[in-house]
Amino acid sequence: MMPGGTTTPLERVVRHADYENTMMQPEDIRQLIQAGLPGAQVRVSGDGHHFEAEVIAADFAGKSPVQRHQMVYRTLGDKMRAEIHALSLSTLTPEEAAERPR
Repeated sequence: MMPGGTTTPLERVVRHADYENTMMQPEDIRQLIQAGLPGAQVRVSGDGHHFEAEVIAADFAGKSPVQRHQMVYRTLGDKMRAEIHALSLSTLTPEEAAERPR
C-alpha cells in the first residue's frame, strides 16, 4: 500500500485475482443445496455473481413457493448475504417436474 492508504495498480490486480478465486461457482451452490436437501435434484447455472437454480425435492410437497425458497436459502446460509449476489429459483416436487411440458 502506498502512503496515504492508497493501493498501487498491482495491489488492485492481486486483490481482484484473490476475489475471483473465492467467487462462488455453480457447482459450489449445487453441492450446498444438495447437502441441505438430501435426495434433491439440483441444477445450477451462473456467472459467479448471478445464478439460476432448479431444485426438485420431495420435501417441497405441501409447501408454498415462499416456504420452498426459504428451505433452499437455509442450505446456503450466510453465503446468500455475501458471496451470492442474486439467485433465481425454480422449486418443484418430483410430481410437478414430471407434469411440466417438455
